[in-house]
Amino acid sequence: MTVFARRARASAGRLHPELSLVSYTLLGHLEERDGCRATDLAAHYALDKSTVSRQVAALERAALVERRVDPDDHRVQVLHLTDTGREILAQVTVSRRAAFKERLADWPEEDLVRFAGYLVRYNAPGTDSL
Repeated sequence: MTVFARRARASAGRLHPELSLVSYTLLGHLEERDGCRATDLAAHYALDKSTVSRQVAALERAALVERRVDPDDHRVQVLHLTDTGREILAQVTVSRRAAFKERLADWPEEDLVRFAGYLVRYNAPGTDSL
């Protein structure tokens, strides 16, 4: 698992050197949810609010994320991807898929099916506590 995590961090740096793997993860979550509050990000990923705040500030400086007032509650700010953020995330997704495809190209079908099953099992609800 350590090698897996190290490889993920290294590939994130190659895809966009200014952003960490955590930043990519946050961008993906914002895209998936079509925006959310920073406190929701912290709760979802079990991160300290100050950690999320630093990550969000870096994403804002890079013009990948913007804050918008929640139309239902004007006291709340919701984070959304900018067009640039969507473009960067799309580029990263294409690059990551190509890397996975290349890495798994010579795996037999049976191994791919087994591997996919293990990933589904690993990511199943209720397995968040590490």
